[in-house]
Amino acid sequence: MRALFAALCALVVFSLASATAAWSSAASSFAVRSQGPGASTEAPPVGRPARLNDLVLPGPELEVLPANSLSPLVLRIVAARPHGDRFRYDLEYWGREAGSFDLRHYLRRVDGSDLLVGEHAVGPIPVEVRSVLPPGQVLPRAPEGAQALELGGYRLLLGALGVLWAVGLVAWFWIGRRRAQGEAAERAPITLADVLRPLVRRAMDGELAPMERARLELGLLALWRRRLGLEGERPERVLGLLRGHPEAGALLGALESWLHRPPSERGAVDLEALLAPYRELTASEWHPGDGASVRGAEAPA
Repeated sequence: MRALFAALCALVVFSLASATAAWSSAASSFAVRSQGPGASTEAPPVGRPARLNDLVLPGPELEVLPANSLSPLVLRIVAARPHGDRFRYDLEYWGREAGSFDLRHYLRRVDGSDLLVGEHAVGPIPVEVRSVLPPGQVLPRAPEGAQALELGGYRLLLGALGVLWAVGLVAWFWIGRRRAQGEAAERAPITLADVLRPLVRRAMDGELAPMERARLELGLLALWRRRLGLEGERPERVLGLLRGHPEAGALLGALESWLHRPPSERGAVDLEALLAPYRELTASEWHPGDGASVRGAEAPA
């Protein structure tokens, strides 16, 4: 009786040990897939995503390898949750090409250890992606590389628009400046130099009539008599003071010199220098008729 009981106990222990070893071997060799509502039941076509939910894998946590634009399959870890000494994953994948793939080749350990060997090696995770092309149909040939035409293109268009914009901006500033200068010239008051310039030029050329020359001289005498406050002075004293004045005497002396010399004997004359004292004076200050008293005083001399 005791021997039978001992034999039964040994059999039970051996059975439990065998079952545990078999379960551990199966778990480390193959990934356990759940048959929940989110799990993939058939091979997805190219370009359509599929999911593997509640996939328990042994060992430390896994992550997806860096993406590669040439990879025939794209894998994404939707969720990762601890499951004892393992992790439970929800994976999503979609194929760029048809064929059979092992998802292990798109995963790696977070701690850098190898997931294909060792105590916690991950078994194959096979998936399949089916083609949507009819049987026998081949993929189109990739286009051959060719040199792009130089004429046209987005950069050329941008360059042309930039040049047109710059030319238009320069033209707008230039036209606006010329217009502003013209308006400023129109608004600028006429100076006494502008009034005297044609008269003095005709006097230089000997074309001024005696009456016009007399009015010009009398107007200048009246102007400087008024500006220098010499209204109360005797006319003969006024003439002497103006002839020696640095500003008034230049033009008055030139007029007297031109009266007694023909144009052929006159030296070079700087007209603008003679008119310089009159640029700051406005035309409203020119009153040639005010020189009548000076002319009346000059006649006896």
